[in-house]
Amino acid sequence: MSRRGAEAGTLTIPWPVTGERPRSRASADGSVFAVTVILALIGLVMVFSASAVVAGNRFHDSIYFLKRQVAWLAFGFLLLQLASRVDYAVWRKWAVPLLALTVLLLVAVLIPSVGVMVKGARRWLRVGSVSFQPAELAKLALVVYLAAYLARKESRLTELVRGVLPPLVVVGLAAGMILLQPDLGTVVVIGLMTLTLLFLAGARWSHLAGLVLAAVPVGAALVLSSPYRRQRLLTFLDPSKDPTDAGFQMTQSLLAFGSGGPFGVGLGEGKQKLFFLPEAHTDFVLALVGEELGLVGTASVIVLFAVLMLKGFRIAGRAREPFGRYLALGITLLIGTQALINAGVVTGLLPTKGLTLPLVSYGGSSLVVTLLEIGILLSISRDRQGGRRGGHGLRLGGR
Repeated sequence: MSRRGAEAGTLTIPWPVTGERPRSRASADGSVFAVTVILALIGLVMVFSASAVVAGNRFHDSIYFLKRQVAWLAFGFLLLQLASRVDYAVWRKWAVPLLALTVLLLVAVLIPSVGVMVKGARRWLRVGSVSFQPAELAKLALVVYLAAYLARKESRLTELVRGVLPPLVVVGLAAGMILLQPDLGTVVVIGLMTLTLLFLAGARWSHLAGLVLAAVPVGAALVLSSPYRRQRLLTFLDPSKDPTDAGFQMTQSLLAFGSGGPFGVGLGEGKQKLFFLPEAHTDFVLALVGEELGLVGTASVIVLFAVLMLKGFRIAGRAREPFGRYLALGITLLIGTQALINAGVVTGLLPTKGLTLPLVSYGGSSLVVTLLEIGILLSISRDRQGGRRGGHGLRLGGR
């Protein structure tokens, strides 16, 4: 272990890491692609099951949501294939322009005559009949920016002012614009991903812990100053206190899991989607999985996400250079954190956040960007076998 590694704290990961650029790109990680396809197919089936009645009632077309999901899935897989075949290093050159574009889109969303208001939130831009959520692109843009920054400033991460604070300021500005939409759930995902990535890159845990403690009063003020967020918190603490109003969605979600039992009531046979469980095809699709496919089906989905995360961390460990390592880590943390929070929300372990389940929930922006991220992850997995098999490992923060 080097002297600097000993001071910063190092964890040698249990898989080979490359130190030089390989002469030729290997094949992409087939297991990551396979898990992605399986989750996407589960999503198609569950979106149709969850939305058929609602779509028939609202649009007189029971496959309305399914058709749109198929179109987004096809476009997303096209981007995945393209991204997996392009050297991921090109994203480093586009880190700042992509971030600048994202900031412009986030600003545009906040303009009343431009941003589209849906259910009290201004989160979408509309071009013709297509709506897009810039916050989803912001997650990818911030990961690319952080990966480029960490690869360049890796040696300074034990310093608070010159190492840790600069990227936090950039992330904080973007998160602030997302919070104004308002979209607290996305801000939470971005915040957790950023802090974890900084820690894995070598930032001192004492610095990060201090920043988290300093942010607690700000978070509390954001929750308490908003009647809507305050009501969500109270509902989380006791959903049975108002099961027909504020606690209705959570109560119906828990009823869905309870009705499913070990093996579920059968695909397409769930009752909660019949206008009982709001957002059954989007944020709460996992509850319908629990009702129709039972504990076995729910556990299978969670295991698939766990496999995807483990594979992502393995790809990061085998990356040929720091930028690829941090980019793979960031993408893996984004997808895994959002999936974990969504699962926590629908099972009543976390307050409602308004987050989709990646690859499974209905929603074009989330689906397309997630597939693009996985395409980048596959590109990183191609550059893994050349050069020496090293032992620089992943650093887990300083003292």
